[in-house]
Amino acid sequence: MKPRVTVLTLGVDDLERAVRYYRDGLGFPTEGIVGTEFVHGAVAFLDLEGGLKLALFPRASIAHDAGIPAEPPN
Repeated sequence: MKPRVTVLTLGVDDLERAVRYYRDGLGFPTEGIVGTEFVHGAVAFLDLEGGLKLALFPRASIAHDAGIPAEPPN
């Protein structure tokens, strides 16, 4: 089996703003934000070339899933 990348994940501070940027500004297709009914579940998937997807998650949700503080220590 050859390794391949199918999803790139990016943590963002403002999910709605990031979706507007990628969807409206760059023209990436998306169904919008899904999973808002779950704590730390909101995500937006954007379709890229070759079946690649860009996943936008709130930065705090990624930190929670990784078990690290959402804000870097001073």
